[in-house]
Amino acid sequence: MYSQIIAAERSTSLKKNGPKELIIEISREILNKVFVLNGSSFITEKISKSDLIVNPNDYYMIINRANVRVEIVFSEDVSNHEIIYDPYKYEHSEKQNYKVEDLKNVFEVPEGYVDTLPKWYSFKFTYPKYNLIFIRPELGISIQIHDLRNEYWEIIDGEPIVINGNHVYYLVKTGSKFEIPINTFHSIINPNQDIFVIIKEHWDGTFNEDDISRIYNPNRYGI
Repeated sequence: MYSQIIAAERSTSLKKNGPKELIIEISREILNKVFVLNGSSFITEKISKSDLIVNPNDYYMIINRANVRVEIVFSEDVSNHEIIYDPYKYEHSEKQNYKVEDLKNVFEVPEGYVDTLPKWYSFKFTYPKYNLIFIRPELGISIQIHDLRNEYWEIIDGEPIVINGNHVYYLVKTGSKFEIPINTFHSIINPNQDIFVIIKEHWDGTFNEDDISRIYNPNRYGI
């Protein structure tokens, strides 16, 4: 058996299992305080033992939503499993927000935007009817929900990982579209090492930057 301690409100890396079935053990008392990403499933409640069995070559990640640390026990050594996304890779690096010029010097950004939202890991151009969002390589936005708006995403570039409700989609192709209803968990992760993920975001309802409940935010601030 191999174990890992996850600090409060943190997670494991998103990893790819090896050629054997992997069994994860978490104490029953804490199961209602974690989220489990197992293959194409994003499990947020009523987690059972079967939800903690990872098939060979499938992806897995445990998110600790508790305010105390949690011990995770694995049936085998997972240290050699491929890391697809490490949420804390740049946690201690210098963080500088992107500038408009940083994106416009590389990408063909349409004119006509009325606002921008710069972050160190993403940049949003706001147009009258949509947003254009750039997500830095090897980073992602928080897992979040909205109370006042539905969102509609179109993948413009980058083959991201998308969480939408209780489903996880990997290496999503350009042109793919997602409908994200009100109060639905959603996030987007850029697993690429040197390519930005670009999404076009439409919405209906009330768009307000304050209408974001961040369920899990490894970046500590921002979208």
